[in-house]
Amino acid sequence: MSLRARIVLVVLITLAVAVVWVSNDWLTTRYTETTRSRAELRMALYSGNLKSELQRNSVVPLLLSRDPTLMGALASQDYVASSQRLISYREEIGAASLELLDSDGRVVAATQREQLGSNRRGLQYFVNALRSDDTVFTTARAEAGNYGFTYARKISLQGDLLGVIVVEVDLAKFEGSWAEIQDAVMVTDTEGQVILATESRWRGRSETEALELMAPASAIERANLATANWASLPAEALFTGDEVLRQDARIDFQGWRMTTFTTYASVRERVNGVLALEIMGFAILLAVTFYVISRRATSRSLSFQLESAELRTLNEALRREVSERQKAEANLQVAEQTLAQSSKLAALGEMSAAVSHELNQPLAAMKTYLAGAKLLLQRKRAEEALSSFQRIDDLIERMGAITRQLKSYARKGGEAFEELDVRNSVSAALSMMEPQLKRRQVRITRNMPRDRVVVLGDRVRLEQVLINLLRNAIDATKAVEAPQVDILLTADSESARISVRDNGPGVADLDKLFEPFYTTKAPGDGVGLGLAISSGIVTDLGGRLTARNWSEGGAVFEVELPVLNAGDKNASKDVEAAE
Repeated sequence: MSLRARIVLVVLITLAVAVVWVSNDWLTTRYTETTRSRAELRMALYSGNLKSELQRNSVVPLLLSRDPTLMGALASQDYVASSQRLISYREEIGAASLELLDSDGRVVAATQREQLGSNRRGLQYFVNALRSDDTVFTTARAEAGNYGFTYARKISLQGDLLGVIVVEVDLAKFEGSWAEIQDAVMVTDTEGQVILATESRWRGRSETEALELMAPASAIERANLATANWASLPAEALFTGDEVLRQDARIDFQGWRMTTFTTYASVRERVNGVLALEIMGFAILLAVTFYVISRRATSRSLSFQLESAELRTLNEALRREVSERQKAEANLQVAEQTLAQSSKLAALGEMSAAVSHELNQPLAAMKTYLAGAKLLLQRKRAEEALSSFQRIDDLIERMGAITRQLKSYARKGGEAFEELDVRNSVSAALSMMEPQLKRRQVRITRNMPRDRVVVLGDRVRLEQVLINLLRNAIDATKAVEAPQVDILLTADSESARISVRDNGPGVADLDKLFEPFYTTKAPGDGVGLGLAISSGIVTDLGGRLTARNWSEGGAVFEVELPVLNAGDKNASKDVEAAE
Protein backbone atom coordinates (compact mmCIF):
# COMPACT_ATOMS: atom_id res chain seq x y z
CA MET A 1 0.00 0.00 0.00
CA SER A 2 1.35 3.40 -0.99
CA LEU A 3 1.94 6.20 1.48
CA ARG A 4 -0.82 8.26 -0.08
CA ALA A 5 -3.36 5.43 0.33
CA ARG A 6 -2.33 4.96 3.94
CA ILE A 7 -2.78 8.67 4.68
CA VAL A 8 -6.28 8.60 3.13
CA LEU A 9 -7.29 5.58 5.21
CA VAL A 10 -5.88 7.08 8.42
CA VAL A 11 -7.74 10.34 7.79
CA LEU A 12 -11.03 8.53 7.05
CA ILE A 13 -10.75 6.25 10.10
CA THR A 14 -9.72 9.12 12.37
CA LEU A 15 -12.62 11.24 11.11
CA ALA A 16 -15.06 8.35 11.59
CA VAL A 17 -13.85 7.62 15.11
CA ALA A 18 -13.96 11.30 16.07
CA VAL A 19 -17.48 11.83 14.71
CA VAL A 20 -18.84 8.65 16.29
CA TRP A 21 -17.09 9.35 19.61
CA VAL A 22 -18.36 12.95 19.86
CA SER A 23 -21.85 11.93 18.76
CA ASN A 24 -21.95 9.08 21.24
CA ASP A 25 -20.76 11.28 24.10
CA TRP A 26 -23.16 14.12 23.37
CA LEU A 27 -26.21 11.93 22.68
CA THR A 28 -25.51 9.67 25.65
CA THR A 29 -25.20 12.63 28.02
CA ARG A 30 -28.39 14.18 26.72
CA TYR A 31 -30.53 11.04 26.81
CA THR A 32 -29.01 9.87 30.12
CA GLU A 33 -29.89 13.12 31.84
CA THR A 34 -33.46 12.73 30.66
CA THR A 35 -33.58 9.17 31.98
CA ARG A 36 -31.93 10.24 35.24
CA SER A 37 -34.41 13.08 35.81
CA ARG A 38 -37.35 10.76 35.28
CA ALA A 39 -35.82 8.15 37.59
CA GLU A 40 -35.27 10.74 40.35
CA LEU A 41 -38.86 11.90 40.00
CA ARG A 42 -40.17 8.32 40.22
CA MET A 43 -37.99 7.55 43.24
CA ALA A 44 -39.31 10.65 45.03
CA LEU A 45 -42.82 9.44 44.25
CA TYR A 46 -42.03 5.90 45.48
CA SER A 47 -40.53 7.07 48.77
CA GLY A 48 -43.28 9.62 49.30
CA ASN A 49 -46.03 7.04 48.82
CA LEU A 50 -44.25 4.61 51.13
CA LYS A 51 -43.79 7.20 53.87
CA SER A 52 -47.38 8.42 53.46
CA GLU A 53 -48.71 4.87 53.88
CA LEU A 54 -46.64 4.39 57.04
CA GLN A 55 -47.67 7.72 58.54
CA ARG A 56 -51.33 7.16 57.71
CA ASN A 57 -51.37 3.83 59.52
CA SER A 58 -49.27 5.03 62.49
CA VAL A 59 -52.17 6.96 64.06
CA VAL A 60 -54.64 4.08 63.75
CA PRO A 61 -53.52 2.12 66.86
CA LEU A 62 -53.82 5.25 69.02
CA LEU A 63 -57.38 5.88 67.83
CA LEU A 64 -58.46 2.26 68.17
CA SER A 65 -56.86 1.93 71.63
CA ARG A 66 -59.33 4.59 72.82
CA ASP A 67 -62.35 3.07 71.10
CA PRO A 68 -65.00 2.55 73.86
CA THR A 69 -66.50 -0.45 72.06
CA LEU A 70 -63.20 -2.32 71.85
CA MET A 71 -62.27 -1.40 75.43
CA GLY A 72 -65.66 -2.58 76.63
CA ALA A 73 -65.32 -5.84 74.71
CA LEU A 74 -61.95 -6.52 76.33
CA ALA A 75 -63.25 -5.64 79.78
CA SER A 76 -66.40 -7.78 79.47
CA GLN A 77 -64.77 -10.48 77.26
CA ASP A 78 -67.74 -10.20 74.91
CA TYR A 79 -66.29 -10.18 71.38
CA VAL A 80 -69.40 -10.94 69.32
CA ALA A 81 -69.38 -7.67 67.36
CA SER A 82 -65.67 -6.85 67.65
CA SER A 83 -64.51 -8.56 64.45
CA GLN A 84 -67.21 -6.87 62.37
CA ARG A 85 -66.20 -3.52 63.82
CA LEU A 86 -62.56 -4.11 62.90
CA ILE A 87 -63.61 -5.07 59.36
CA SER A 88 -65.47 -1.79 58.98
CA TYR A 89 -62.40 0.10 60.24
CA ARG A 90 -60.12 -1.71 57.81
CA GLU A 91 -62.29 -0.76 54.83
CA GLU A 92 -62.02 2.90 55.85
CA ILE A 93 -58.29 2.80 56.69
CA GLY A 94 -57.00 0.54 53.92
CA ALA A 95 -54.74 -1.49 56.21
CA ALA A 96 -53.79 -5.08 55.40
CA SER A 97 -55.45 -6.45 58.54
CA LEU A 98 -56.50 -5.52 62.08
CA GLU A 99 -56.31 -7.74 65.14
CA LEU A 100 -57.43 -7.33 68.74
CA LEU A 101 -55.47 -9.34 71.31
CA ASP A 102 -56.33 -9.90 74.94
CA SER A 103 -53.78 -9.56 77.75
CA ASP A 104 -52.59 -13.15 77.13
CA GLY A 105 -51.87 -12.52 73.44
CA ARG A 106 -54.89 -14.48 72.13
CA VAL A 107 -56.61 -13.12 69.00
CA VAL A 108 -60.15 -12.30 70.11
CA ALA A 109 -61.17 -10.20 67.10
CA ALA A 110 -59.70 -9.92 63.60
CA THR A 111 -60.52 -8.84 60.07
CA GLN A 112 -59.32 -12.28 58.97
CA ARG A 113 -61.65 -14.52 60.93
CA GLU A 114 -59.51 -17.62 60.39
CA GLN A 115 -56.97 -16.03 62.77
CA LEU A 116 -59.43 -16.01 65.70
CA GLY A 117 -58.14 -18.00 68.63
CA SER A 118 -54.50 -17.82 67.51
CA ASN A 119 -51.95 -16.89 70.14
CA ARG A 120 -49.49 -14.04 69.52
CA ARG A 121 -47.92 -14.04 72.97
CA GLY A 122 -44.43 -14.89 71.76
CA LEU A 123 -44.39 -12.54 68.74
CA GLN A 124 -42.16 -9.50 68.84
CA TYR A 125 -44.80 -6.86 68.22
CA PHE A 126 -46.90 -8.13 71.16
CA VAL A 127 -43.89 -8.08 73.50
CA ASN A 128 -42.83 -4.60 72.27
CA ALA A 129 -46.33 -3.22 72.74
CA LEU A 130 -46.47 -4.44 76.36
CA ARG A 131 -43.12 -2.80 77.10
CA SER A 132 -44.03 0.62 75.71
CA ASP A 133 -46.73 3.17 76.39
CA ASP A 134 -46.62 4.39 72.78
CA THR A 135 -47.38 2.86 69.42
CA VAL A 136 -44.52 0.55 68.35
CA PHE A 137 -43.56 -0.42 64.81
CA THR A 138 -42.21 -3.93 64.17
CA THR A 139 -40.73 -5.55 61.06
CA ALA A 140 -40.81 -9.36 60.99
CA ARG A 141 -40.01 -11.85 58.27
CA ALA A 142 -42.69 -14.42 57.44
CA GLU A 143 -42.06 -18.06 56.54
CA ALA A 144 -42.77 -17.39 52.85
CA GLY A 145 -39.85 -14.93 52.69
CA ASN A 146 -41.96 -11.76 52.72
CA TYR A 147 -41.84 -9.21 55.51
CA GLY A 148 -44.71 -8.15 57.70
CA PHE A 149 -45.01 -4.58 58.98
CA THR A 150 -47.18 -3.93 62.02
CA TYR A 151 -48.10 -1.11 64.34
CA ALA A 152 -49.13 -2.25 67.82
CA ARG A 153 -50.30 -0.45 70.95
CA LYS A 154 -51.50 -1.74 74.27
CA ILE A 155 -55.00 -0.92 75.53
CA SER A 156 -55.24 0.03 79.20
CA LEU A 157 -58.07 1.12 81.46
CA GLN A 158 -57.14 2.99 84.66
CA GLY A 159 -53.67 1.45 84.61
CA ASP A 160 -54.90 -2.13 84.02
CA LEU A 161 -53.80 -3.93 80.84
CA LEU A 162 -56.78 -4.99 78.73
CA GLY A 163 -55.09 -6.08 75.50
CA VAL A 164 -53.23 -4.98 72.39
CA ILE A 165 -54.49 -3.58 69.07
CA VAL A 166 -52.41 -4.60 66.02
CA VAL A 167 -52.51 -2.91 62.60
CA GLU A 168 -50.72 -4.65 59.73
CA VAL A 169 -49.54 -2.23 57.05
CA ASP A 170 -49.82 -3.37 53.44
CA LEU A 171 -46.49 -2.33 51.87
CA ALA A 172 -46.27 -5.29 49.47
CA LYS A 173 -48.74 -3.54 47.16
CA PHE A 174 -46.04 -1.03 46.22
CA GLU A 175 -43.69 -3.74 44.91
CA GLY A 176 -46.01 -4.62 42.03
CA SER A 177 -46.54 -0.99 41.03
CA TRP A 178 -42.79 -0.35 41.03
CA ALA A 179 -42.09 -3.31 38.75
CA GLU A 180 -44.69 -2.19 36.21
CA ILE A 181 -42.63 0.92 35.42
CA GLN A 182 -39.52 -1.09 34.44
CA ASP A 183 -37.75 -0.25 37.68
CA ALA A 184 -36.02 -2.62 40.10
CA VAL A 185 -36.50 -1.25 43.62
CA MET A 186 -35.25 -2.35 47.02
CA VAL A 187 -35.83 -0.89 50.49
CA THR A 188 -33.33 -1.69 53.27
CA ASP A 189 -33.66 -1.25 57.02
CA THR A 190 -31.09 0.17 59.43
CA GLU A 191 -29.16 -3.13 59.43
CA GLY A 192 -28.87 -3.11 55.64
CA GLN A 193 -31.30 -6.02 55.12
CA VAL A 194 -33.66 -5.85 52.12
CA ILE A 195 -37.24 -5.76 53.43
CA LEU A 196 -39.09 -4.67 50.27
CA ALA A 197 -38.05 -5.47 46.70
CA THR A 198 -39.46 -6.04 43.25
CA GLU A 199 -37.32 -9.20 43.11
CA SER A 200 -38.49 -11.68 45.76
CA ARG A 201 -35.07 -13.34 46.07
CA TRP A 202 -33.55 -10.07 47.29
CA ARG A 203 -35.60 -10.00 50.48
CA GLY A 204 -33.86 -10.92 53.71
CA ARG A 205 -30.35 -10.37 52.32
CA SER A 206 -27.86 -7.54 52.40
CA GLU A 207 -27.61 -5.37 49.31
CA THR A 208 -24.29 -6.93 48.30
CA GLU A 209 -25.64 -10.49 48.63
CA ALA A 210 -28.83 -9.56 46.78
CA LEU A 211 -27.01 -8.05 43.80
CA GLU A 212 -24.63 -11.03 43.63
CA LEU A 213 -27.63 -13.38 43.63
CA MET A 214 -29.39 -11.52 40.81
CA ALA A 215 -28.16 -8.47 38.93
CA PRO A 216 -30.55 -5.47 38.63
CA ALA A 217 -30.88 -5.96 34.86
CA SER A 218 -32.10 -9.53 35.34
CA ALA A 219 -34.43 -8.40 38.13
CA ILE A 220 -36.03 -5.81 35.83
CA GLU A 221 -36.44 -8.45 33.14
CA ARG A 222 -38.15 -10.84 35.57
CA ALA A 223 -40.32 -8.12 37.05
CA ASN A 224 -41.75 -6.82 33.78
CA LEU A 225 -42.41 -8.92 30.70
CA ALA A 226 -42.29 -5.75 28.64
CA THR A 227 -38.49 -5.88 28.85
CA ALA A 228 -38.27 -9.47 27.67
CA ASN A 229 -36.01 -8.42 24.77
CA TRP A 230 -33.31 -7.26 27.20
CA ALA A 231 -30.97 -10.11 26.32
CA SER A 232 -31.21 -9.28 22.60
CA LEU A 233 -30.04 -5.67 23.00
CA PRO A 234 -26.84 -4.99 21.04
CA ALA A 235 -23.70 -4.72 23.17
CA GLU A 236 -21.78 -2.22 21.04
CA ALA A 237 -18.64 -0.85 22.62
CA LEU A 238 -19.69 2.58 21.39
CA PHE A 239 -22.08 3.01 24.29
CA THR A 240 -20.34 3.89 27.55
CA GLY A 241 -22.00 3.53 30.94
CA ASP A 242 -23.55 0.99 33.28
CA GLU A 243 -26.33 -1.39 32.37
CA VAL A 244 -28.65 0.28 34.83
CA LEU A 245 -28.97 3.68 36.48
CA ARG A 246 -28.79 3.53 40.28
CA GLN A 247 -30.51 6.04 42.58
CA ASP A 248 -30.32 6.09 46.39
CA ALA A 249 -32.51 8.03 48.81
CA ARG A 250 -33.10 8.07 52.55
CA ILE A 251 -36.65 7.49 53.78
CA ASP A 252 -37.38 9.54 56.88
CA PHE A 253 -38.59 6.50 58.79
CA GLN A 254 -36.45 4.37 61.16
CA GLY A 255 -33.34 4.84 59.03
CA TRP A 256 -34.79 3.06 55.93
CA ARG A 257 -33.14 3.59 52.56
CA MET A 258 -34.53 3.14 49.05
CA THR A 259 -32.45 2.13 46.02
CA THR A 260 -33.86 2.10 42.49
CA PHE A 261 -32.36 0.65 39.32
CA THR A 262 -33.59 1.97 35.97
CA THR A 263 -32.72 0.36 32.65
CA TYR A 264 -30.66 2.24 30.11
CA ALA A 265 -32.37 0.35 27.27
CA SER A 266 -34.07 3.44 25.83
CA VAL A 267 -30.79 5.38 25.92
CA ARG A 268 -28.99 2.58 24.11
CA GLU A 269 -31.61 2.27 21.42
CA ARG A 270 -31.78 5.99 20.66
CA VAL A 271 -28.03 6.57 20.76
CA ASN A 272 -27.19 3.44 18.78
CA GLY A 273 -29.79 4.30 16.16
CA VAL A 274 -28.02 7.56 15.32
CA LEU A 275 -24.59 5.97 15.58
CA ALA A 276 -25.62 3.16 13.25
CA LEU A 277 -26.43 5.65 10.50
CA GLU A 278 -23.10 7.41 10.95
CA ILE A 279 -21.16 4.14 10.99
CA MET A 280 -23.01 2.91 7.91
CA GLY A 281 -22.03 6.03 5.98
CA PHE A 282 -18.39 5.74 6.95
CA ALA A 283 -18.48 1.99 6.24
CA ILE A 284 -19.64 2.62 2.68
CA LEU A 285 -16.95 5.22 2.18
CA LEU A 286 -14.28 2.90 3.60
CA ALA A 287 -15.55 0.01 1.46
CA VAL A 288 -15.08 2.04 -1.68
CA THR A 289 -11.62 3.09 -0.54
CA PHE A 290 -10.62 -0.46 0.29
CA TYR A 291 -11.87 -1.69 -3.06
CA VAL A 292 -9.56 0.70 -4.81
CA ILE A 293 -6.63 -0.17 -2.57
CA SER A 294 -7.22 -3.94 -2.68
CA ARG A 295 -6.42 -4.05 -6.37
CA ARG A 296 -2.91 -2.93 -5.50
CA ALA A 297 -2.52 -5.33 -2.58
CA THR A 298 -2.38 -8.61 -4.52
CA SER A 299 1.36 -8.46 -4.78
CA ARG A 300 1.67 -8.36 -1.01
CA SER A 301 -0.20 -11.63 -0.35
CA LEU A 302 3.04 -13.56 0.04
CA SER A 303 4.15 -11.18 2.77
CA PHE A 304 0.86 -11.71 4.59
CA GLN A 305 1.35 -15.49 4.43
CA LEU A 306 4.78 -15.16 5.99
CA GLU A 307 3.36 -12.98 8.75
CA SER A 308 0.67 -15.58 9.39
CA ALA A 309 3.31 -18.27 9.79
CA GLU A 310 5.17 -16.09 12.29
CA LEU A 311 1.96 -15.53 14.23
CA ARG A 312 1.34 -19.28 14.40
CA THR A 313 4.87 -19.77 15.71
CA LEU A 314 4.34 -17.09 18.36
CA ASN A 315 1.00 -18.62 19.28
CA GLU A 316 2.61 -22.03 19.78
CA ALA A 317 5.32 -20.47 21.95
CA LEU A 318 2.65 -18.70 23.98
CA ARG A 319 0.78 -21.98 24.55
CA ARG A 320 3.98 -23.62 25.75
CA GLU A 321 4.61 -20.74 28.15
CA VAL A 322 1.05 -20.98 29.50
CA SER A 323 1.50 -24.72 30.03
CA GLU A 324 4.77 -24.15 31.90
CA ARG A 325 3.15 -21.53 34.12
CA GLN A 326 0.28 -23.88 34.92
CA LYS A 327 2.79 -26.54 35.96
CA ALA A 328 4.60 -23.98 38.11
CA GLU A 329 1.33 -23.00 39.81
CA ALA A 330 0.57 -26.68 40.50
CA ASN A 331 4.04 -27.15 42.00
CA LEU A 332 3.52 -24.03 44.11
CA GLN A 333 0.24 -25.40 45.43
CA VAL A 334 1.92 -28.69 46.38
CA ALA A 335 4.69 -26.74 48.11
CA GLU A 336 2.13 -24.74 50.10
CA GLN A 337 0.40 -27.94 51.22
CA THR A 338 3.76 -29.46 52.18
CA LEU A 339 4.62 -26.32 54.14
CA ALA A 340 1.34 -26.52 56.05
CA GLN A 341 1.98 -30.19 56.86
CA SER A 342 5.50 -29.32 58.01
CA SER A 343 4.05 -26.72 60.35
CA LYS A 344 1.80 -29.38 61.88
CA LEU A 345 4.70 -31.79 62.28
CA ALA A 346 6.72 -29.04 63.97
CA ALA A 347 3.86 -28.56 66.41
CA LEU A 348 3.81 -32.31 67.02
CA GLY A 349 7.53 -32.26 67.77
CA GLU A 350 7.03 -29.47 70.28
CA MET A 351 4.23 -31.44 71.95
CA SER A 352 6.16 -34.72 72.05
CA ALA A 353 7.96 -34.01 75.34
CA ALA A 354 4.75 -33.14 77.13
CA VAL A 355 2.97 -36.15 75.61
CA SER A 356 5.75 -38.51 76.73
CA HIS A 357 5.29 -37.15 80.25
CA GLU A 358 1.55 -37.91 79.98
CA LEU A 359 2.35 -41.46 78.84
CA ASN A 360 4.98 -42.06 81.56
CA GLN A 361 2.43 -41.50 84.32
CA PRO A 362 0.03 -44.31 83.27
CA LEU A 363 3.03 -46.58 82.49
CA ALA A 364 4.34 -46.13 86.06
CA ALA A 365 0.85 -46.76 87.44
CA MET A 366 0.50 -49.88 85.28
CA LYS A 367 3.79 -51.22 86.66
CA THR A 368 2.51 -50.74 90.22
CA TYR A 369 -0.85 -52.40 89.44
CA LEU A 370 0.91 -55.37 87.79
CA ALA A 371 3.12 -55.89 90.85
CA GLY A 372 0.06 -55.73 93.09
CA ALA A 373 -1.88 -58.14 90.86
CA LYS A 374 1.03 -60.62 90.92
CA LEU A 375 1.12 -60.52 94.72
CA LEU A 376 -2.67 -60.91 94.93
CA LEU A 377 -2.60 -63.94 92.59
CA GLN A 378 0.10 -65.56 94.71
CA ARG A 379 -2.15 -65.12 97.70
CA LYS A 380 -5.09 -66.53 95.70
CA ARG A 381 -7.09 -63.30 95.82
CA ALA A 382 -8.23 -63.44 92.20
CA GLU A 383 -11.13 -60.97 92.43
CA GLU A 384 -8.89 -58.22 93.77
CA ALA A 385 -6.33 -59.01 91.05
CA LEU A 386 -9.07 -58.63 88.38
CA SER A 387 -9.76 -55.14 89.76
CA SER A 388 -6.08 -54.24 89.22
CA PHE A 389 -6.26 -55.58 85.65
CA GLN A 390 -9.34 -53.43 84.98
CA ARG A 391 -7.44 -50.34 86.12
CA ILE A 392 -4.57 -51.30 83.83
CA ASP A 393 -7.08 -51.61 80.94
CA ASP A 394 -8.42 -48.09 81.69
CA LEU A 395 -4.86 -46.70 81.63
CA ILE A 396 -4.25 -48.37 78.28
CA GLU A 397 -7.41 -46.76 76.89
CA ARG A 398 -6.18 -43.37 78.11
CA MET A 399 -2.80 -43.86 76.40
CA GLY A 400 -4.54 -44.97 73.21
CA ALA A 401 -6.72 -41.84 73.19
CA ILE A 402 -3.60 -39.64 73.42
CA THR A 403 -1.84 -41.41 70.54
CA ARG A 404 -5.02 -41.45 68.39
CA GLN A 405 -5.34 -37.67 68.72
CA LEU A 406 -1.72 -37.20 67.64
CA LYS A 407 -2.09 -39.56 64.66
CA SER A 408 -5.31 -37.82 63.60
CA TYR A 409 -3.67 -34.42 63.82
CA ALA A 410 -0.60 -35.60 61.88
CA ARG A 411 -2.70 -36.62 58.87
CA LYS A 412 -2.92 -34.26 55.92
CA GLY A 413 -6.22 -32.42 55.54
CA GLY A 414 -8.40 -33.62 52.71
CA GLU A 415 -9.87 -31.54 49.93
CA ALA A 416 -13.45 -32.71 50.61
CA PHE A 417 -15.36 -30.66 53.15
CA GLU A 418 -17.79 -32.13 55.66
CA GLU A 419 -20.30 -30.90 58.19
CA LEU A 420 -18.58 -30.53 61.55
CA ASP A 421 -19.41 -29.17 64.98
CA VAL A 422 -16.99 -26.38 65.87
CA ARG A 423 -17.33 -27.28 69.57
CA ASN A 424 -15.79 -30.70 68.90
CA SER A 425 -12.86 -29.11 67.04
CA VAL A 426 -12.21 -26.72 69.95
CA SER A 427 -12.36 -29.61 72.44
CA ALA A 428 -10.02 -31.75 70.31
CA ALA A 429 -7.50 -28.91 70.01
CA LEU A 430 -7.58 -28.32 73.76
CA SER A 431 -7.18 -32.05 74.40
CA MET A 432 -4.08 -32.23 72.21
CA MET A 433 -2.61 -29.13 73.86
CA GLU A 434 -3.48 -30.32 77.40
CA PRO A 435 0.04 -31.64 78.23
CA GLN A 436 1.67 -28.31 77.29
CA LEU A 437 -0.95 -26.37 79.21
CA LYS A 438 -0.32 -28.47 82.34
CA ARG A 439 3.44 -28.14 81.99
CA ARG A 440 3.27 -24.35 81.64
CA GLN A 441 0.53 -24.13 84.32
CA VAL A 442 -1.69 -22.05 82.04
CA ARG A 443 -5.22 -21.39 83.21
CA ILE A 444 -7.76 -22.12 80.50
CA THR A 445 -11.30 -20.70 80.45
CA ARG A 446 -13.64 -22.04 77.82
CA ASN A 447 -17.08 -20.63 76.96
CA MET A 448 -19.11 -22.50 74.32
CA PRO A 449 -22.84 -22.63 73.51
CA ARG A 450 -24.91 -25.67 74.40
CA ASP A 451 -26.33 -26.06 70.90
CA ARG A 452 -24.30 -27.41 67.98
CA VAL A 453 -22.43 -24.89 65.84
CA VAL A 454 -22.20 -26.54 62.43
CA VAL A 455 -19.92 -25.33 59.63
CA LEU A 456 -18.77 -26.84 56.34
CA GLY A 457 -15.03 -27.48 56.43
CA ASP A 458 -12.04 -29.76 56.97
CA ARG A 459 -11.83 -30.93 60.60
CA VAL A 460 -8.09 -31.61 60.58
CA ARG A 461 -7.19 -28.24 59.03
CA LEU A 462 -9.49 -26.36 61.43
CA GLU A 463 -7.86 -28.12 64.39
CA GLN A 464 -4.46 -27.16 62.96
CA VAL A 465 -5.49 -23.47 63.03
CA LEU A 466 -6.75 -23.69 66.62
CA ILE A 467 -3.59 -25.48 67.79
CA ASN A 468 -1.43 -22.80 66.15
CA LEU A 469 -3.39 -20.08 67.94
CA LEU A 470 -3.15 -21.92 71.28
CA ARG A 471 0.60 -22.41 70.86
CA ASN A 472 1.06 -18.69 70.13
CA ALA A 473 -1.06 -17.81 73.17
CA ILE A 474 1.01 -20.11 75.41
CA ASP A 475 4.26 -18.65 74.07
CA ALA A 476 2.96 -15.10 74.60
CA THR A 477 2.33 -15.79 78.31
CA LYS A 478 5.79 -17.14 79.13
CA ALA A 479 6.79 -14.00 81.07
CA VAL A 480 3.41 -13.62 82.84
CA GLU A 481 3.11 -14.69 86.50
CA ALA A 482 -0.45 -15.96 86.14
CA PRO A 483 -0.77 -17.04 82.48
CA GLN A 484 -4.34 -17.33 81.22
CA VAL A 485 -5.89 -18.19 77.85
CA ASP A 486 -9.60 -17.65 77.17
CA ILE A 487 -11.47 -19.44 74.38
CA LEU A 488 -14.87 -18.07 73.41
CA LEU A 489 -17.17 -19.65 70.78
CA THR A 490 -20.17 -17.60 69.66
CA ALA A 491 -22.55 -18.04 66.74
CA ASP A 492 -25.44 -16.27 65.08
CA SER A 493 -27.54 -17.03 62.02
CA GLU A 494 -24.72 -16.21 59.60
CA SER A 495 -21.33 -16.90 61.16
CA ALA A 496 -19.45 -18.64 63.97
CA ARG A 497 -16.59 -16.85 65.76
CA ILE A 498 -13.81 -18.53 67.75
CA SER A 499 -11.84 -16.05 69.88
CA VAL A 500 -8.50 -17.04 71.48
CA ARG A 501 -7.40 -14.40 74.00
CA ASP A 502 -4.25 -14.31 76.18
CA ASN A 503 -2.97 -11.97 78.89
CA GLY A 504 0.48 -11.53 77.37
CA PRO A 505 2.12 -8.28 76.18
CA GLY A 506 0.06 -8.03 72.98
CA VAL A 507 1.22 -7.55 69.37
CA ALA A 508 3.32 -4.54 68.40
CA ASP A 509 2.81 -4.63 64.59
CA LEU A 510 -0.62 -5.98 63.61
CA ASP A 511 -0.20 -5.06 59.93
CA LYS A 512 2.68 -7.52 59.35
CA LEU A 513 1.35 -10.25 61.64
CA PHE A 514 0.05 -12.55 58.88
CA GLU A 515 3.00 -12.08 56.52
CA PRO A 516 5.16 -15.20 55.97
CA PHE A 517 8.38 -15.36 58.05
CA TYR A 518 7.33 -12.47 60.30
CA THR A 519 7.69 -13.46 63.97
CA THR A 520 8.05 -11.80 67.35
CA LYS A 521 9.57 -14.91 68.96
CA ALA A 522 13.21 -15.36 69.88
CA PRO A 523 15.51 -17.05 67.32
CA GLY A 524 14.97 -20.80 67.38
CA ASP A 525 11.39 -20.57 68.74
CA GLY A 526 9.67 -20.17 65.38
CA VAL A 527 10.09 -19.13 61.74
CA GLY A 528 6.91 -17.02 61.39
CA LEU A 529 4.83 -19.34 59.19
CA GLY A 530 2.12 -20.50 61.61
CA LEU A 531 -0.18 -17.48 61.32
CA ALA A 532 0.36 -17.14 57.56
CA ILE A 533 -0.59 -20.80 57.06
CA SER A 534 -3.53 -20.48 59.46
CA SER A 535 -4.81 -17.41 57.62
CA GLY A 536 -4.65 -19.29 54.30
CA ILE A 537 -6.51 -22.27 55.77
CA VAL A 538 -9.31 -20.08 57.18
CA THR A 539 -9.61 -18.30 53.82
CA ASP A 540 -9.94 -21.68 52.06
CA LEU A 541 -12.73 -22.57 54.51
CA GLY A 542 -14.64 -19.44 53.44
CA GLY A 543 -13.87 -17.36 56.54
CA ARG A 544 -11.27 -14.93 57.79
CA LEU A 545 -8.67 -14.71 60.57
CA THR A 546 -8.17 -11.37 62.33
CA ALA A 547 -6.09 -10.14 65.26
CA ARG A 548 -6.24 -7.19 67.62
CA ASN A 549 -4.88 -6.10 70.97
CA TRP A 550 -7.23 -6.44 73.94
CA SER A 551 -7.98 -3.29 75.91
CA GLU A 552 -7.07 -5.04 79.19
CA GLY A 553 -3.77 -6.37 77.82
CA GLY A 554 -2.85 -9.28 75.62
CA ALA A 555 -3.85 -10.24 72.08
CA VAL A 556 -7.12 -11.57 70.66
CA PHE A 557 -7.20 -13.80 67.55
CA GLU A 558 -10.63 -14.40 66.01
CA VAL A 559 -11.60 -17.06 63.46
CA GLU A 560 -14.87 -16.27 61.68
CA LEU A 561 -16.52 -19.02 59.60
CA PRO A 562 -19.89 -19.10 57.79
CA VAL A 563 -22.50 -21.14 59.64
CA LEU A 564 -24.10 -24.03 57.77
CA ASN A 565 -27.81 -23.35 58.23
CA ALA A 566 -30.74 -25.55 57.23
CA GLY A 567 -30.97 -24.12 53.71
CA ASP A 568 -27.28 -24.71 53.06
CA LYS A 569 -27.54 -28.30 54.34
CA ASN A 570 -30.42 -29.06 51.95
CA ALA A 571 -28.53 -27.48 49.07
CA SER A 572 -25.40 -29.55 49.79
CA LYS A 573 -27.49 -32.72 49.99
CA ASP A 574 -29.11 -31.89 46.61
CA VAL A 575 -25.67 -31.44 45.05
CA GLU A 576 -24.49 -34.78 46.45
CA ALA A 577 -27.61 -36.51 45.17
CA ALA A 578 -27.08 -34.99 41.71
CA GLU A 579 -23.50 -36.18 41.66
